[in-house]
Amino acid sequence: MGTAEGTGPNPRHGPNRGAGTSSRHGSAAIPQIATDSSAPMNAPNRTQRYGSLSIGMHWLMLLLLVAVYACINLSDLFPKGSETRDALKAWHYTLGLSVLVLVWLRLAARLARRVPPIEPEPPGWQRKSAAIVHLALYVLMIGMPLLGWLILSARGRPIPFFGVPLPALIGESRSVGRLLREIHEVAGNAGYFLVGAHAAAALFHHYVVRDNTLRRMLPGRG
Repeated sequence: MGTAEGTGPNPRHGPNRGAGTSSRHGSAAIPQIATDSSAPMNAPNRTQRYGSLSIGMHWLMLLLLVAVYACINLSDLFPKGSETRDALKAWHYTLGLSVLVLVWLRLAARLARRVPPIEPEPPGWQRKSAAIVHLALYVLMIGMPLLGWLILSARGRPIPFFGVPLPALIGESRSVGRLLREIHEVAGNAGYFLVGAHAAAALFHHYVVRDNTLRRMLPGRG
């Protein structure tokens, strides 16, 4: 009786406790493993494209730059002093100042999130070239509107910006105004090259190299 009572509980309860504990731990481990294994699969999807704000700002800035160049070039088709010519020039300055305002929002969006990597990774010289062009484009988007503002200030003319009165940055000076205009025109011509080089590089990567350079910035793509 003593032996039966001493050994009886072991076969009845010992295996059951072990099996119960094992089954509970085993079932708990299954969802944990599934969760851990799914995290690396989902993580890259969040960095394959730029954020919605960066994408929207990129294409908005492109449209504004096209409009800025179009306005000043179309104004040359009309005689001096005509209402159409003056209106196109006013829109040239207004849209240019809009670029100056929005470029800071674009920079903030760019710095707030990690830049999605290009896959496959391009050679080092291409990465350096792209960085230089991007820097030059930001200098263009900040410097050109400021030059336009300075030109109008030097000429003593009002600065058009959707009816908001903007102060003159410098005093009136014809010589300074002429110098600033020459710089503005040279920088504007350089802008054609920068925007064209940027667009050509994106198309080259998309159709020739076939990497994800352009896809990272396309709207409405998963």
